Amino acid sequence: MALHPPLRLLGIVGSLRRNAHSRAVLLGVRSVLDARVSLSLVGVDLPLYNQDLDDDKPPRAVHDFRKQIAESDALVVSTPEYNHGMPGALKNALDWASRPHGNSVLKGKPFIVVSSSPAFTGGVRAQAQVNETMLAVQALPVPGPQIVIGAVDGKVSNGLLVDGTSLGFITAAIENLLAPRATDNLAENMVSLA
Repeated sequence: MALHPPLRLLGIVGSLRRNAHSRAVLLGVRSVLDARVSLSLVGVDLPLYNQDLDDDKPPRAVHDFRKQIAESDALVVSTPEYNHGMPGALKNALDWASRPHGNSVLKGKPFIVVSSSPAFTGGVRAQAQVNETMLAVQALPVPGPQIVIGAVDGKVSNGLLVDGTSLGFITAAIENLLAPRATDNLAENMVSLA
């Protein structure tokens, strides 16, 4: 069996708030990952999407955001829920990443969505919107149950998600990403798993 370099996950923090629960979720996940996986975080503080700016020299923050996505093996999108939907900043970032149409850095990229909310519903409506957007740009959902974290404010300590059940669901989804690596073509295998 060949040894693989660590799976490079990029965690997209779906909130602009400094102490966001969506950031705590990703930091908690990173704290429990083993050496087979690395998890970097990226924020969504980008200028509003404007096709006039989306040419061969997009804004620097957009260029860097797209580059980080392109260099990752898969994404973990961590979203809160605002008024029964995903935050505008996250939708805006996904819109930037979705270009150029039909050939974006999201096309064929495996992804996991984790939603969280202080409400018992765990941000499930925001999760549905993120999934719909990602599917529209031909990203590949990782098979498995929806990961929603209700009452998240009671599951975070010192800026980290510490709830074992929630962390278990997320790490199980990451294991689904690791399993197909034996054939070295993650995106192709994600299609066969779906």
